[in-house]
Amino acid sequence: MPKPVEVKTPTDREVVVIRSFDAPVGLVWDAHTKPELLQRWLVGQPGWSMPYCRVDLRVGGKYRYVWKNDESGMEFGSHGEHLEIEKHRKIVTSERMDGLDGNPINYETPVEAGDPAINTLTMVESGGRTTITLSMIFPSKEIRDMAVGSGMTDGMAMGYDLLDALLETVG
Repeated sequence: MPKPVEVKTPTDREVVVIRSFDAPVGLVWDAHTKPELLQRWLVGQPGWSMPYCRVDLRVGGKYRYVWKNDESGMEFGSHGEHLEIEKHRKIVTSERMDGLDGNPINYETPVEAGDPAINTLTMVESGGRTTITLSMIFPSKEIRDMAVGSGMTDGMAMGYDLLDALLETVG
């Protein structure tokens, strides 16, 4: 049975998503930082895949994700920089999206337009159970509302259900 995802909008630019996993923090951390694991769960809705995933896990290191609709071939991407890393506790990143306008995206050289969102992912383990809290601060209320209206949090909930299944196999 899927676990609930708590979604809050504490300010006019922020979305906070909270979800718990029946796994130790080390496994949840690996699932959020290792490309070969990210590609197995961070796909959201059925019919999507992540053909491209790169992570340079160090402060100043870049990451790049590209999702693809397996039926239509439509792609969009996310990319940014790691701003702060505390192993098994916290990752702060900048994030920009590209390909949402329907234009082809470049896997290696993403578009750097606009101000980024700032995402803070924290992890807390208690009794072998890990709770993650993801705070996303968008450049404006309009961009936040567009992200929420896109079904972003529904896709995140679906991805977290996939992560539950993955954690059972890697644990």
